Amino acid sequence: MRHSTPLPFDANDKPVIWTVSVSRLADLFRDITLEYDELATIEPINLGFDEAARHIRERMATERCDAVIAAGSNAAYLKGRLSVPVVIAKFSGFDVMQALARARRVSDRIGIVTYQERLPELAEFANTFGFDVEQRTYATEEDARAQINDLKAAGIKAIVGAGLITDLAEEAGLTGVFVYSAASIRHAFDDALEMARLTQLEANRSRTRGAVVADTLRAKHGINDLRGDSAAMEALRQSVVLYAKSPATVLIQAETGCGKELVAQAIHRESPRTLGQNRPFVAVNCGAIAESLLESELFGHEEGAFTGARRGGHAGLFEAANRGTLFLDEIGEMPLTLQTRLLRVLEEREVVRVGGTRPIAVNVRIISATHCDLEQRVREGRFRADLFYRLAVLRLTIPPLRARLEDVMTLAEWSLKNALASLGARPHPNLHAEMTACAPLLQHYDWPGNVRELRNLTERLALFLAAEPLQALTPAFVLSVAPELANRTAPLSAGAGPVNAAGAPPLALPAARPSAESATAVLARFGGRRDAAADYLGISRTTLWRKLRAEAGE
Repeated sequence: MRHSTPLPFDANDKPVIWTVSVSRLADLFRDITLEYDELATIEPINLGFDEAARHIRERMATERCDAVIAAGSNAAYLKGRLSVPVVIAKFSGFDVMQALARARRVSDRIGIVTYQERLPELAEFANTFGFDVEQRTYATEEDARAQINDLKAAGIKAIVGAGLITDLAEEAGLTGVFVYSAASIRHAFDDALEMARLTQLEANRSRTRGAVVADTLRAKHGINDLRGDSAAMEALRQSVVLYAKSPATVLIQAETGCGKELVAQAIHRESPRTLGQNRPFVAVNCGAIAESLLESELFGHEEGAFTGARRGGHAGLFEAANRGTLFLDEIGEMPLTLQTRLLRVLEEREVVRVGGTRPIAVNVRIISATHCDLEQRVREGRFRADLFYRLAVLRLTIPPLRARLEDVMTLAEWSLKNALASLGARPHPNLHAEMTACAPLLQHYDWPGNVRELRNLTERLALFLAAEPLQALTPAFVLSVAPELANRTAPLSAGAGPVNAAGAPPLALPAARPSAESATAVLARFGGRRDAAADYLGISRTTLWRKLRAEAGE
């Protein structure tokens, strides 16, 4: 076996590998894992697709994983959604031959269903050995099921494929022949071990070269900090993973408070150029520094270049970010004179300090961000068109929070727990239920300050909850701490937004205080759930019952 020679890992620092499968492949993973027990810490994850991606991202926020092994459509799905390397277990041509031979014992006519791509050599093999093989491909589970039903209708009784295909074939009453062999899975395990070994060796080289940078120049956030289960956030995480593979410039466009620097740090952390996250990440807000200072901050200055220049000169941020990433926030606020200098640095890959003549070579990836419409500024002559296109090789737009209201409660609960922890306070055991009761209130605010405003609100709530540990987190209490929630609501679009217990979209909150609203109207908004209506009004269920009777004239 290929792994018979032990790999050079520290016994106390074995690589961590997670195997992902929801089909019969999990059994094969489990059997092979026993052979690699001394070489790696291997854990099975019996989830697939979106559930597996969310589970792994959550765990990687606090745990280490060097590689993930998966197969087929599951592996293809995970590869574009995880920052950790995904090793795809592939079956060999010999595996296919053996599987077809087993299927031939069941039926003269055989179907083989593969993920997205056909097997080009299969037709020649079938003709040579007299096999009657019908080949199909699939992209989704629904597509796979349709292909199998079509093959069944054609009279085919044996289906060759991966775990999903064989499971669906047997579900349809056919014989499923599993295509993977133990040798192919060992090959995937060996690849995962080799990948982890190379990562460790490169990290060791970086430490030897003294490449570890100061904490102030490190990206502290990664893709696991981009929270939210909405389709928009899933697409954003996929873009981060994809863009991290390229050295090209990235332009991030978003409203204030959406987390532009968070996304920039995630791209940096996932990039191969960071080599174990030991390369610098330097951020500067182009709109927060005076023009006279911004030039020397970016490009550095020589001694005596201007009044107050530092003795011996000063290296600029381009030099500080060498071999790493320079994040230019609010790039739209950069003066035209500096835009010209920036364009030259991007084209020449070298900087000249203010007051100097000697060019200094720099290897820096530029990620810029803006909340304004840069293309409009180009049309107005306030931003150089050539610089815009140089900065926007790759473009990424972060959706505002009001466009993904389904993420509000996840973000609010997570932020509140962190805010309470920073104050040394524990969340209530029934915090999730209390947050759910507040959902209509939080999900119908339009959040002009986006995620930053939501985080600020939860810090405010945490302060009051920590001071009064017995205080319940009710809608009335939230409104007392954040009255702005009642005065600015987000519009509901057709087919989108949260729903109440009755399955219908709840009404927008009125500007008036809850006490001015009838108990009957509140109960209707909460789909007849008396506990939620009572919490919203800040009264007991008994008092709510009395109010309802009074309004009914009983």
